[in-house]
Amino acid sequence: MRIINNPKKSTWESLSTRATINKQGLGETVQTIINDVKLNKDKAIKKYSQLLDNVSLSSFSVTKNEIEDAKNLVSEELKQAIRLANSNIEKFHSSQKEKETKIETTEGVTCWRKSVPIEKVGLYIPGGTAPLFSTILMLGIPAKLAGCEEIILCTPPNKNGKINPVILYTASLVGVTKIFKVGGAQAIAAMAYGTETIPNVYKILGPGNQFVTKAKELVQQDGIAIDMPAGPSEVLVIADETSKPAFVAADLLSQAEHGVDSQSILVTTSNTVAQNVVTELNKQLEDIPRKDIAIKAIENSFCLVLEDIESCFEFSNVYAPEHLIIASNLADSCIDKIKNVGSVFLGNYSCESAGDYASGTNHTLPTNGFSKSYSGVSLDSFVKKITFQKVTKEGIKSIGNAIELMAEAEGLQAHKNAVTLRLKEINNV
Repeated sequence: MRIINNPKKSTWESLSTRATINKQGLGETVQTIINDVKLNKDKAIKKYSQLLDNVSLSSFSVTKNEIEDAKNLVSEELKQAIRLANSNIEKFHSSQKEKETKIETTEGVTCWRKSVPIEKVGLYIPGGTAPLFSTILMLGIPAKLAGCEEIILCTPPNKNGKINPVILYTASLVGVTKIFKVGGAQAIAAMAYGTETIPNVYKILGPGNQFVTKAKELVQQDGIAIDMPAGPSEVLVIADETSKPAFVAADLLSQAEHGVDSQSILVTTSNTVAQNVVTELNKQLEDIPRKDIAIKAIENSFCLVLEDIESCFEFSNVYAPEHLIIASNLADSCIDKIKNVGSVFLGNYSCESAGDYASGTNHTLPTNGFSKSYSGVSLDSFVKKITFQKVTKEGIKSIGNAIELMAEAEGLQAHKNAVTLRLKEINNV
């Protein structure tokens, strides 16, 4: 990992640019797939499953028997770990339920807001080199807590037409209503527009490769809601002399092993800390199975040595990471310095892996700098906020004249008349 000493602030924006994959023709390719699925539905899904995933399926639907068989293929030890994570995630997301509060804004005028579940949601779960069954917990649990009636899950099968049994077990545990053996852009299109087999949904959530991400962007233009813009995973670690270099190196590598386009950033005020972490990182790198992937990700990563801790947080807020780890005994005192981040990990024992799996927070987070304006997935991601107002006779008398004046000033006479008629009725004019 390269070490950069005290770069000028004018270079911070360019340093914050993420690694990119050549996307020439990506949008056109994905739009072609989407159009084909819209037109030919299941027939198109079968074609792309054969062409892109090298699998021929007579049916996309996962049966109850397949789910029951999968449960028997998952070790009891792993089931217990998943149930522990399930419990913690459920506790944290249950706490996000909002109490309905009615406010009388003026005499006779009462306003309130109600959370109403999105009826049909679609979850996309990658199933390639790392089948992300943990993401099912992160999406399925809040969907169920919110009260979504249909929770549809799409995930690509292997070449034998099978889905990883842990994915099926976890989906069953959280209450997914239907599971389909479909991956890629074609799965996003199917959930967006519906096919003979796969129902359409109103919102699509979940991570994926560049084809999945582009498909989500394109269907959003047709009014299908998505969770957030997405990109490769990333972590930024702010470390000081109280950090533990082995821990920091492990955290950087845990992000690097996600993919070749992932990014792991170390920011510190100490050259000694930087050197110690890099030494430890190179040592640990030799022992991880996904070494080749991590090496390429580290090539896209770097360590910054800055003058003071204020500069470290200032750079972090410019970079706006998905994950921020403050590897310091003084982490709690730095909370107010944080402005832009998806999820924060405080102290030497708060590894990012905890949030990925079992602490309770959600790991579906904004990447690529989008934490400047987006939040991670939460219970709110699965509900709509509907506002209500009730205006009595006393209320319309209180605000009626103001409404009339404002409507007239905007040249909207019918708006004014809607109030005037009521006031005349009340006054018996």
